[in-house]
Formats: sequence, C-alpha cells, structure tokens
Amino acid sequence: MISNLEQTFRWFGPNDAVTLAAIKQTGATGIVNALHHIPCGDVWSVEEIKQRNEMINAAGLRWSVVESVNIHESIKTAGPQRDEYIEKYIATLKNLGKCGIKTVCYNFMPVLDWTRTNLDFRLPNNASALRYHAPAVAAFDLYILERENAADDFTTTEQQQAKAFFDSISEEQKKQLTNTVMAGLPGTDEVFTIAEFKEHLKKYSDTDANKLKQNLSYFLNAIVPAAEEAGIKMCIHPDDPPFPILGLPRVVSTEKDLLDIVNSCPSDSNGITFCTGSLGARGDNDLPGMVNRLGPHIHFLHLRNVQREPDGSFYEADHLNGSNDMYAVMKNVILEQKRREATGRDDIAIPMRPDHGHKLLDDFNYNTYPGYSIIGRLKGLAELRGLEMGIKRSIV
Repeated sequence: MISNLEQTFRWFGPNDAVTLAAIKQTGATGIVNALHHIPCGDVWSVEEIKQRNEMINAAGLRWSVVESVNIHESIKTAGPQRDEYIEKYIATLKNLGKCGIKTVCYNFMPVLDWTRTNLDFRLPNNASALRYHAPAVAAFDLYILERENAADDFTTTEQQQAKAFFDSISEEQKKQLTNTVMAGLPGTDEVFTIAEFKEHLKKYSDTDANKLKQNLSYFLNAIVPAAEEAGIKMCIHPDDPPFPILGLPRVVSTEKDLLDIVNSCPSDSNGITFCTGSLGARGDNDLPGMVNRLGPHIHFLHLRNVQREPDGSFYEADHLNGSNDMYAVMKNVILEQKRREATGRDDIAIPMRPDHGHKLLDDFNYNTYPGYSIIGRLKGLAELRGLEMGIKRSIV
C-alpha cells in the first residue's frame, strides 16, 4: 500500500483558539504554522524557530509546513529595497533548514492574501461559510474605494448589479463589507483603511501582470539556490480569488501561470501548493488534469471545495461537494504518489490539509480565524481521509 498523504492542520500559534491538544484529537500528525508575530520581511531567527518547533513537538505533533514566509511588497513591486529583503528571506530559509523544517508555502498576491465579502454566509443547515460575492466586490470598488477608472474593469451589467447591491445595504453593512474586503492577512487582525489601501495601489501603478510575473521570476532565481542548499521545497500558493481584483494583477491563477513559474527556475525546490479551492473558483481550471500534468511539482495540498455561481461569485462548500470533482482530484493525487514510488522519490507522503471549514456546532463558541474552526475542518479531514482510503483500496 502506498504511503498515506501526511494529514496536517493549520495552527496560528499560541493565541489561536484552536489548541494543539485539540488538533491532536483530529488524527492529524503535522502542523502547518508560521511565525506571524514577526513582521513581514524580518528574519526568523533560529531561536524563534526552535521555540515554536519545541512547542509543537511537545504536543506530539510535527511542524510539517511553514505557511507562510510572507514576501515583502518591495520584492513584488521591484522596489529599491528588493535585494535587501530577498537576502533577509534567504536568511530565514537557511534558519528553517537548520531546524529541519523543509517545506515552505508562500504566495505572490499583491497587498491582500485573500479576499471574501462575507465571513458568515449561512448555508441551509445554518452552518457558517465564507463567501465571495462578485457584485459586492464591484460595489466596494466603484462606490466605496472609488478607484480611478474602476468602471473599465466591469461590464455594464456588472455595474448595474453593483449599484443595485450598494443601494440595498445599510451604512453599517457598507462598513462591514469594507472591513471584510480590507482584511486578508492570515494570522493577524489587521484591516487596512481605505486611505492605506489606496497608497498600496499607487505602488502597483506601474506593475501589471507581466511585470509582476517578471518580479516573481527574479525572486525565485535569487532564492531557489539557497533553498536547494538548505534542502527546502518552496511551494507557491495560487491567487485567492484567481483573477484580478481591485486593480491588482494576478499571476498564479491558471495552469499556464503555474507552468510559467516552475519553468522560470527549474528545480525540485521550486514547486506548487495545489489549492483546489483557490484554483477551483475558476470554471476553466481543469483540476484533475492539472494534478496529472503538474503532479511532480506539487509539494503541498490544500483540499477544499467551492460552489461557483454564474456571476463569478462562490462560497465554501462541503469538502466533497461543490463545483469541483474531489474524487477525480484525489485519484490523480494517488496516481502521482504511485509514480513517485516507482521512480524512487522520497516525498510520497505529500502534506495535505483540509483547507477552510464551515463553522459547525461548538465552533460558534470560539473566536477562530475565518475558515479555521476546529469541527468544520475535522469534518473535512475525516471526509478526505475516507476518500483517500477508498480510492487506494480500489486501485492500488
């Protein structure tokens, strides 16, 4: 029997309402964690890494994946301090390698790490899910942010839908929408003001998708040799959502994007975090085919599902339901494991985590990070674990 995927759980550190002891009871053996208290761009010291690692080990768990070593905006925009921050990034990778932590997830999304419009979207069973409502984002862009030339990014119909939505909500709801869209830095409660966000947009005024992709290639070619030396596998996370928003470019949204990234600096240390939720928000992404074709480059799996809606909206669905065929995805992951076993690779037990989860039952009594309640993710992990076992028993 092929090794099981390594079952992991994201944990946001000592201040997370979800404890390591609780995660231990889910059956997960690995922890996905980051040192969120260290400002973006600063070096993670060996002492800080060891302290966190010892905390995780003491709970009977393993720090399997770093998510994320965030990338400073100067690197994304090719600012004057780019090389300085790249050197600091390399120093962090070297320190992680010294501590035996060998998989690093990161993203290259400008300014915001993710965007939703509703953090408490109620499903028919009254479970709470995350939602991206396209008319709400358009309304925010056009009538709250009032971004210059924003109307050029929307069709007449989309502008009409945005206006209707904007007129239908109260001032309090507009404030809540602003706070929700302007959040998006995992592990923090930071919310940008409109003025702050506009200043960030100015920094990207000369950075379109082509330029952003060049800046990503520059970054990879600078850090991958150091990652190789440290034995670290870098794995880029797709954009969430996987299309341009608020005037900001996206360059990790499609199969072509991912191919461009791995080909820009060919190396086992330059790989992919395959997130079925982020990539699955686009109906033109063939997820099972992408696993088949990109499989050798996948170092980390985020498994979740979304229900797409005709207007470009989506919400977080049950892990095995929604718009994406999780059976076909899991089957192709297992076939990739078989190929790795046949060729003698030692990374057969790919780390996998149940990404996001609904708030269910007792989850409502805890103030957890959006999408990271304990029971909702436990349900997802149990479903994915069963799906994996069923497929392996049938084809291996």
